[in-house]
Amino acid sequence: MKNNIDTGSVNSLAGLFSKRAAISAHETAFVQYDAVAEQWIDYSWSQTMADAARWQHAMQQNGLQRGDRVAVMLRNCREWVLFDQAALGLGLVTVPIYTNDRAGNIAWLLKDAGVRLLLIEGDEQWQELNSIEEVLAQLDAVITLQSVATESSPVRVMPVDEWLSDKAAEFQVEEMPDAALATIIYTSGTTGHPKGVMLSHRNILFNVKSGLESIEINTTDRFLSFLPLSHAFERSIGYYLPIAAGSSIVYARSIPHLAEDLEQQKPTLMIAVPRIFERIYSKLSAKLAQESVIKQKLFQLAVDSGWAMYQQQQGGQHAGVKAQLLHPLLDRVVGAKVRRRFGGRLRFAVCGGAALSPQISRLFIGLGIPIIQGYGLTEHSPTLSVNRVEDNIPASIGRVMPGMEVVIGEEDEILARSPCVMLGYWNNEQATTEVIDRDGWLHTGDKGRFDDQGHLYITGRLKDILVLSNGEKVPPGDIELAIATQAVINEVLIIGDARPYLAALIVPDIDELNKLATPLGITVTGAALLQDPIVIKHLLKLVKKNLAEFPGYANVQRIALIADAWSVKNGMLTPTLKLKRSVICEQHKDEIDALYAGH
Repeated sequence: MKNNIDTGSVNSLAGLFSKRAAISAHETAFVQYDAVAEQWIDYSWSQTMADAARWQHAMQQNGLQRGDRVAVMLRNCREWVLFDQAALGLGLVTVPIYTNDRAGNIAWLLKDAGVRLLLIEGDEQWQELNSIEEVLAQLDAVITLQSVATESSPVRVMPVDEWLSDKAAEFQVEEMPDAALATIIYTSGTTGHPKGVMLSHRNILFNVKSGLESIEINTTDRFLSFLPLSHAFERSIGYYLPIAAGSSIVYARSIPHLAEDLEQQKPTLMIAVPRIFERIYSKLSAKLAQESVIKQKLFQLAVDSGWAMYQQQQGGQHAGVKAQLLHPLLDRVVGAKVRRRFGGRLRFAVCGGAALSPQISRLFIGLGIPIIQGYGLTEHSPTLSVNRVEDNIPASIGRVMPGMEVVIGEEDEILARSPCVMLGYWNNEQATTEVIDRDGWLHTGDKGRFDDQGHLYITGRLKDILVLSNGEKVPPGDIELAIATQAVINEVLIIGDARPYLAALIVPDIDELNKLATPLGITVTGAALLQDPIVIKHLLKLVKKNLAEFPGYANVQRIALIADAWSVKNGMLTPTLKLKRSVICEQHKDEIDALYAGH
């Protein structure tokens, strides 16, 4: 059943939450695993709002005022929602922090945003944050879901049970002006520290409204939440949108538990990044490779016939008699088995954050698991285009969403203008003016094109920004500069676009490399050193040492050593000695493929 809330009828995200609690008071809002009770617990909308009111009371007791910044560093869970909604209702500004970020980066973020209160999970996170005690001591308090051993720490640390009042309170929703700041989301910049994207309540509410006009979501839908809520995509589409639609949200226990949680909780919808499907695809491929030739052919026939039927449903060419005859049987034998691994009720998955291979999309769609790709960026709250269930072209990033303008500007850059465009970057007016022009167009930095039917396609990037398959955006320039300071490294190219992790191609200084042979106990010299596992391991260690002070995204996991130097003469460098990334990647395609073998 459809029961969407008109986001134009509320002026804040907390207002949306409060209205949903009034409409669907006793319906299931959130489902979470209780490790102590060893069972899944359902929480209603009214119960969740009552609990959020207690969190609000505690925040008020801390003296927090409208506009103050509060940070949350939790895995996805109901407590994330309680903290966020409590803050939003009081006019506070939520600052999400990735749980795997480095302490030094967290310290910078806390200071830059002027955070007053921080919520963390427990002792494991606390131990990681010990190195930034001086910064934490400047906060009003650090709240923990579990008790931690603080000993003689100068930081005011409080377990949440002590911080919260037992007294019942009424959930408050402050009146908000249209441009009221809701959140600051820090995103990787091209140089230096991350930039804080300022999103208003209205920015996100309009994105939710447009999303619900693009894809039908019902009160009976059940989302499975596992992408970090620190990610704008999961937060807007996997959290705020289900509130507007009245759908329930199940919080997965962890990525290792994801397969089990899918089968147990049987979601109808999920928000994902390509890496999830890449992992499943790899496992399916590895398992299939061990099967007989007949089973392999049956599997491929199931995919091909399913894809042909899907194209016919989309209004494309006729599936053909062969596909129509084979598909029902093959789907029962092959497709149904794969769908059961997703719980058996999945209507579709919305995939974004990075490009997903059309080959992988085709496989899952052929097996009856529609993957709907979309596109956006944090600065746009975040989505601006999405494929529709009935009009899904895996190679594209869909049609522009209602109420949004998208044009192709100079150098084929995708420009967007809508109520979803951010307020700007926190404490960084210069960076703001560089991406939002005088006419209000947001310059995405991505190059694109439209086809005759209005589907949008990504064709490249104006700047050297790598987008990993988990959606993380990484500026390679500073990383390369840091690595190249090692005397043994002449040239370095960071790779990882649409890949699961960062890797590097390195042209070493052979003379310096020879000097390492004796200390490392290696007898070979010259070109033979480039393949020696001890040498490669040593250089990877040097690379990681040089990146120790970088944020968490700069994690190079593998390297390949290249014999021939890159130069203007061989076409690898421009006349101004800049790396020609596409040329180098094409030239060393085999080495790059080897770096990601098995992933």
